[in-house]
Amino acid sequence: MALPGFPNPTGVAEYDDRRRRERLRATRLGAGWTRWRRTRLMLLRLSLVPLVALGAFAEYLGADVLPEQARLARTEPAVLPIAGPSDPQASDTAVFDLVGLGVLDAGDTARALPSLTALGSVWAVRYDQTGIDTKVISDLIVKVTDAAKVSNVVLTGHSMGGVIALEIAKHLHTGSTKRVRAVLLDCTPVDLDAVRAESRDQGEEMLRWMGWVPGARESRLLRLIVETYARHDRFVGGRYLIRGAEFRSALGDVLRDKILNTDAASNGLIEAQFKAIVAGGAVDDLRALAKPAAGKPRPAIVFIRPHNPYDDPIVNVEYSHKVLIDQVGGVDGTLLVVTTHTTGHANPIERPVEYNTVIADQVVPFVRQIQQDQSAAMSVGR
Repeated sequence: MALPGFPNPTGVAEYDDRRRRERLRATRLGAGWTRWRRTRLMLLRLSLVPLVALGAFAEYLGADVLPEQARLARTEPAVLPIAGPSDPQASDTAVFDLVGLGVLDAGDTARALPSLTALGSVWAVRYDQTGIDTKVISDLIVKVTDAAKVSNVVLTGHSMGGVIALEIAKHLHTGSTKRVRAVLLDCTPVDLDAVRAESRDQGEEMLRWMGWVPGARESRLLRLIVETYARHDRFVGGRYLIRGAEFRSALGDVLRDKILNTDAASNGLIEAQFKAIVAGGAVDDLRALAKPAAGKPRPAIVFIRPHNPYDDPIVNVEYSHKVLIDQVGGVDGTLLVVTTHTTGHANPIERPVEYNTVIADQVVPFVRQIQQDQSAAMSVGR
């Protein structure tokens, strides 16, 4: 370093931070602007925001939405065999199990209910991930039962699955040669009014998001956010304090069960399932099933519900109970209501013992008795 008043002996320019800052100011963007400089700089910076947002949106579509759309486009409904009939007299009947909101495949539920084999061979319905078309499912049931030379059908629907089961039963009862012997409804909401307010609000909020956000029906990122938030009671403490270990546990559960699991119901399927309840067609389906069609007698309707209605936090089972009495009950009705003591909302996997007990002791004898009475009535009619 040169001494004051003496030239620099090394010949190397000294570092001067003041000159560096002046040089930066002289060469930066907008240095030569003299009028409206701050306003023009602000507008220039704001103009970059849409470009950044557009890039992020393109990444969201390319990495998240479009691959999932391609995968879901390859899905289709199916019926999967679970067990053969336990009673040789039931070999002419096939039982099809349908699950509720947010579930794709009824296989685990059907396997938890071996008592259904007393009614016939048991099959599980697997939904199409892109939505629900009950006519397609009913045609598939006809095709499968034709191949197995089975003429009778029993449909079992858990929660929202009961709404789908009723619509399929209507297609089979009025538009096919198959005889629907019975429809078993497990805590089924017959219309939107039967869904308790909190669950109804959550479903309606979901439909709004599906309509507003592009790609929401396929996005796994949005599914991750929504599913994690739905479990916030596990990791949010007082005054919005997030408990780290509990948050990581909830996030891991969502990733394992809903995001990385290819058998989890898609956003679009959940939307279609909830819309089936919103449409409120179950009452019309019940009316169609309450009378004979094409020479076939009307099917038995069985409603399984908790004895204490508040044990079901999702569906107002008393409301559904009343509607069922109005539509298919009465002195000449074909309705059986079975009340349980330990079950909650459509949970046969968690409470298999009581479910199988009531099916074996009450449901199977009722369905058989209805069939015998109808067969006797038809014989007298001839």
